Amino acid sequence: MRIAVTGSHRVGKSTLIDLLGEELEGYRLAEEPYLLLEEEGYEFATPPSLEDFVEQLRFSAELLHAEKDARDILFDRCPVDFLGYLQAHEDAEAFDLEEWLPRVRSAVQTLDLIVFVPIDAPDRIRLRAREDIHMRTAVDEALCRVLLDDPYELGVEVLTVHGSADARVKQVLERLGRG
Repeated sequence: MRIAVTGSHRVGKSTLIDLLGEELEGYRLAEEPYLLLEEEGYEFATPPSLEDFVEQLRFSAELLHAEKDARDILFDRCPVDFLGYLQAHEDAEAFDLEEWLPRVRSAVQTLDLIVFVPIDAPDRIRLRAREDIHMRTAVDEALCRVLLDDPYELGVEVLTVHGSADARVKQVLERLGRG
């Protein structure tokens, strides 16, 4: 299966992907677009600009299409993540969502499953004082709208996971018929 793990920052996506990689023998991990772009020499602003998120969106969509024939792969993030960040960004009005939706739909429809890791209540991740809690929450809310309210009609199954890292792994494995 082609699985993407999505969610705001500091919700446990990387931990979940690492644990799933241990459980799902033969699965390959596709690094998140931010890291891949950095390896290619892309320089991100601090904090990332609207243009930085658009570039990650573009790259993520291209990555899904480039890997469309690959099976048994775990993607750390997918284009939906960047829709969340773009909608939560302070310059969101400058982003043309309608222009990007066809590309996002086309890319995510190459996936078999999106695993959504929302912010749990109570929050399971301790945040550092300097982290932007408001941005994190706004991204989570935007992702809930995109993935769960489905006004965007993405056409891919979404599994929302909750609880401890082990509980999340178990939920994914059960969905895959391996639990």
